[in-house]
Amino acid sequence: MSDRLNHECGLALVRLRHPISWYTQEHGDPLWGLRRLFLLMEKQHNRGQDGAGVACVKRSMPPGASFLERSRTAKRNAIERLFDESMRPLESLRRTTLLSMSDEELKQKFALLGETMLGHLRYGTHGAHGTDLCHPYLRRHSVACRNVAVAGNFNLTNSREIFRNLVELGLAPVGEADTGVVLEKIGWAIDREHEKLRHRLGPGSLLNLDGRLLAVHIERELDLIEVLRRATESLDGGWALAGMLGSGDSFVCRDPAGIRPVHWIETPEVIAVASERAALSTVFDVEPDAVSSIPRASALVIKADGSHEVRAYTEARPERSCTFERIYFSRGNDPEIYRERKRLGRNLAGAVLEAIDDRLDRAVVGFIPNTSETAYLGLVHELERLWRERCAERIAALVRSGQATPETLAKALEGGPRFEKVAHKDQRLRTFITHDDARRDLVAHVYDITRGTVTRDDTLVVVDDSIVRGTTLRESIITMLARLDPAKIVVVSSAPPVKYPDCYGIDMSSLGKFIAFEAAVEVLRDRGEEALLQEVEERCVAQAELPPERMHNWVRLIYERVGDDALAAKVAQLVRSPTLDWAGEIEIVYQSVDGLRDAMPGHTGDWYFTGDYPTPGGFRVLNTAYLRWRRSDESRAYEPEPTA
Repeated sequence: MSDRLNHECGLALVRLRHPISWYTQEHGDPLWGLRRLFLLMEKQHNRGQDGAGVACVKRSMPPGASFLERSRTAKRNAIERLFDESMRPLESLRRTTLLSMSDEELKQKFALLGETMLGHLRYGTHGAHGTDLCHPYLRRHSVACRNVAVAGNFNLTNSREIFRNLVELGLAPVGEADTGVVLEKIGWAIDREHEKLRHRLGPGSLLNLDGRLLAVHIERELDLIEVLRRATESLDGGWALAGMLGSGDSFVCRDPAGIRPVHWIETPEVIAVASERAALSTVFDVEPDAVSSIPRASALVIKADGSHEVRAYTEARPERSCTFERIYFSRGNDPEIYRERKRLGRNLAGAVLEAIDDRLDRAVVGFIPNTSETAYLGLVHELERLWRERCAERIAALVRSGQATPETLAKALEGGPRFEKVAHKDQRLRTFITHDDARRDLVAHVYDITRGTVTRDDTLVVVDDSIVRGTTLRESIITMLARLDPAKIVVVSSAPPVKYPDCYGIDMSSLGKFIAFEAAVEVLRDRGEEALLQEVEERCVAQAELPPERMHNWVRLIYERVGDDALAAKVAQLVRSPTLDWAGEIEIVYQSVDGLRDAMPGHTGDWYFTGDYPTPGGFRVLNTAYLRWRRSDESRAYEPEPTA
């Protein structure tokens, strides 16, 4: 993706199935579990570069000793910093000493070592960045099983409403951030479950249990499925939430529509969870088929004694797992994602042939690094197949006409599309200079080119995974590619045009920042049809005070009027920098929605392309986003317009 998006966070959880001494005996490493957590986080570092955090629960600690620890940082190289600090006691320990230490001694020596360890990688979707905003969040309490650590990959569309609900319940939450609100709601649900269990025992029974026995009884009987049912009531959004209680219980749950991904694995040594299946497969060296996805509306619950189950905690919605996760966010070494991305590229071959006037012999095909490479391979393979078919037809014609000679056959095989690595990304170039003109100059050099790969008679075809804002395409990529001086540049997006805001984990809530929306508006203005913008505004105002369940997507009227061909043509104009002195043509080729669905039929979360939102809150976000765009207000559209 040429435009950087703040997006999906990453989760990792490791629950040891044996005492730490067992790992010392089997692996010669009492820190084996902690190292597995580090690897799971490192294998998902693509999911969060704004900070990281780790929390752990230590069971059977003596009175007065810490049993719930946490460390977070928002500094650069956050994962390495966290684990370097955690492992620092190793510097003063001989290996023989380390291997002879008891479980209790090890847990006291290494702050982040425990039976259950939870890691999080943060990609902030809005607002400030800092250590205090990194997960896990903690809720402290003097009773062990009322201590909670929570981390998640999620966004809510109605966090302010949930905040007000908590206030009405008598709580005093601080701040309205999604994670803080969810933490408070989970804490409240745990308190209600405690009260229910105490009430179930009855006054007479309470007299027969001292405080510690009562606490142990409640820890054993606490129903986390019921806790999650209460805690997620009225939440609207997409989430993969993980949490640990100070007593040793833990959970990982997924939203009712399965929007956010989360996977788990059970081995004789651990139960482990991660946002990406490939991370679990790699770290624990198992086949991908051995890794399970937690079903939508369900939770993996692990009790303190190690017993565990996956069970529904709320009513499921139709499955709508995020397709952007497959197109861009997840690492491409997951076999299914790899195949899907290749198919996305393959499905573009017909449109590419049309864009190059069927002149495969005058085409040079490349990609914009790095996540588009797999789709590029799919396109390459399909174009090669088509070229071989043409060569076979020529050869067959020569044979039928009796003109088949070594020379004519060799000539029939000449030419064909060329595949080159025309663009390279400078991973180290930073563009944090504040002066806008100077920054634009630096941005133009984020990508390098391979000169000599393209001639003036060639059409240069470059594959990108998606086009969202178009800024980097205009300010950097097209400028650099134009220096190769091709006859024409065709930018091929493996995803359809991004037309609508996302509100379930991706920072795409300002409608006016999408180049597809900008292009649609420009087309209407060119045609003198701006009145439609006012009509859509009036329809949005009319439903602004309705419950989200009764809202409609009126922005769709704009895209239906414009049409996809006119939209792509206008985007091609918009990505041409006014300072570009290259005179060649630019064309944009988008994936169709049908092509997307063909490539990944098991993943139907495509609301940013289609406007078909999986929860009612999505329609409210869209409605608000349009009205704010009409006022030139670029603030987040997650909260409704104020009522009169």
